[in-house]
Amino acid sequence: MQTSTEIPEVATGGKVRRTIAILGAGGDLTERLLLPGIARVADASPDVELHIIGAARTPQSRDEWRDVVRQSLEGIGVSEDTIDALVSRSDFVPTDASSADELRELLEACPSSPLLYVALPPVMGEKVAAALAELDLPDDLRIAIEKPFGESEESARALNEALAAVVPEDRLWRIDHFLGTPAAVELIRSRDRIEASGVPVADAGSKTEDTEDTRDAESPGRVEIIFEEGLGIEGRGAFYDETGALRDMLQSHLMLMLALTAMEQPDGEPGGLDDALAEVLRAVRLWDEHPVSARRARYAAGEVDGKPLGAYVDEDDVDADRGTETLAEITLQVDTPRWRGVPFVLRSAKAIGEARQEIVLTPGDGSAPTRIPLRAPAGDSSADPYARVIAGLLTGNTLLSVRGDVAEELWRIVTPVLEAWEGDARELPEYAAGTVGADA
Repeated sequence: MQTSTEIPEVATGGKVRRTIAILGAGGDLTERLLLPGIARVADASPDVELHIIGAARTPQSRDEWRDVVRQSLEGIGVSEDTIDALVSRSDFVPTDASSADELRELLEACPSSPLLYVALPPVMGEKVAAALAELDLPDDLRIAIEKPFGESEESARALNEALAAVVPEDRLWRIDHFLGTPAAVELIRSRDRIEASGVPVADAGSKTEDTEDTRDAESPGRVEIIFEEGLGIEGRGAFYDETGALRDMLQSHLMLMLALTAMEQPDGEPGGLDDALAEVLRAVRLWDEHPVSARRARYAAGEVDGKPLGAYVDEDDVDADRGTETLAEITLQVDTPRWRGVPFVLRSAKAIGEARQEIVLTPGDGSAPTRIPLRAPAGDSSADPYARVIAGLLTGNTLLSVRGDVAEELWRIVTPVLEAWEGDARELPEYAAGTVGADA
């Protein structure tokens, strides 16, 4: 995988033409993240000619879609020539993603080798796969599907089976862009900061399960993986109210960062990273194997950075009775010799004052913690994880894809919490926007 923090150039050895067809092109993710990522790769890769086709149920004209593309790319630091070229090679095809006939028309509209990017709610994944299974697909079709992968362990398994009937694993990408962040790149590239933190057992590789842990049982240290934001839901009520903080952040992004932190060094062979992630995730359990260690809350009206922010329940497209959380925290244990006894605290929250986004490894001996930022400095476009995602899709590099069994393990870990919360009729605690959410 790319280990530099620079925008990755797609080195091809010759001219490459590919069409990225985006299912769900009307969504926030497309305009805010996906289109800028495409443009940054195009700007760095003169031998790659990219076409962009937007696809969604709601029709747009070609000119309307081109306006969307241009507006998404202005001010992101790519050349005007790159923007003009991408806009001129953009088109829109109204598409019902569950219709085989309409997906056929979409693929036939691609002027070059198709890359189908599925940026739709998880309930649509199996429907898209079922429709594609009815078609005679191009041999060079690549499919990328955005997280979350399914809505449960069972549905993730069903989605994997449906996708396996459409394309082989080496032409399928399950996208979690956190794998393209500088923090993930650092954790994959080197274990030095983890080993030097004083939290894991340094010689655990020689231990067996029957070997006594040399860690001080009174103070084993702890690991926190925190992603807090000062923002509210920013007009995304329809999506967020069906999802919540646990599904949106902990089950995917933060759980993968836990796995990257706690895994053993991959062996460097093909599939080595996926094997290392799967192995450590199989050892992850809720703390004391009980959901009582989890907590949730939602933000009430308050003030963030001197600006008023209304309550979550007053946002558009939010059903107050659904009880969707904007803060979720779970404590996990990793039952391996290196990490046994160390609590891993995962927390994500919106509308937080003094928001933190970092991995913190705190030794039990009182020495200084090791901090790994989860977000690049503001304005650092070279750290764009979606540029890495797009580069991997274009080169065929599946190291930034979540393997199917890993996706299922991510759901297994959080299922007891989801089930406990679904059966909990108590009123959801609240915290004022702009506070730290600690008392919720």
